[in-house]
Amino acid sequence: MKFLILISLGIAALILPASCTTTPGASHPAMRERAAAIATEPRGDHFIGRRYHVEGTRFWGYLRQPGESWERARLVVMNPGVTRPPDMLPENPAPGQRGHGFDDNHEYVITGSFTGRRVYDPNSNLFLPEFLPSSFRLSNPSPGFLFHPDEIREPNAVSLVPSRGIPQ
Repeated sequence: MKFLILISLGIAALILPASCTTTPGASHPAMRERAAAIATEPRGDHFIGRRYHVEGTRFWGYLRQPGESWERARLVVMNPGVTRPPDMLPENPAPGQRGHGFDDNHEYVITGSFTGRRVYDPNSNLFLPEFLPSSFRLSNPSPGFLFHPDEIREPNAVSLVPSRGIPQ
């Protein structure tokens, strides 16, 4: 009997429409608050960027369109050909000086465009979209969580990814 119940539940899970599913943590108060704030963002010809520094990697962080959830964000590699990212500094700075990745988890308003190229980051083993920025404006130096309030950041591994994963 238990076997039949398990099979029935499995079949029901396969045939239920996708609209019946929810985003993980969507009922969390901080997630609802953030969704409301994102919904009021001014639209325009820019992106919202969150610097995501993982030691040794060459990607920059996540970009999303204004008004879109961080779940839709793309992990990108920045091409510094026009404008250098704010943290393009030495990886081993002198004591008391800021270095590469100092702006981890800072949020920016960024103008520019995707180049259409995919770039390989050997330290994360990811092929990622390349973005050519033309300007960076710091909008929030301490915006809090990226995808979920309970996320755990690992300094030496790609530990923060949208629930849909990182497309390869």
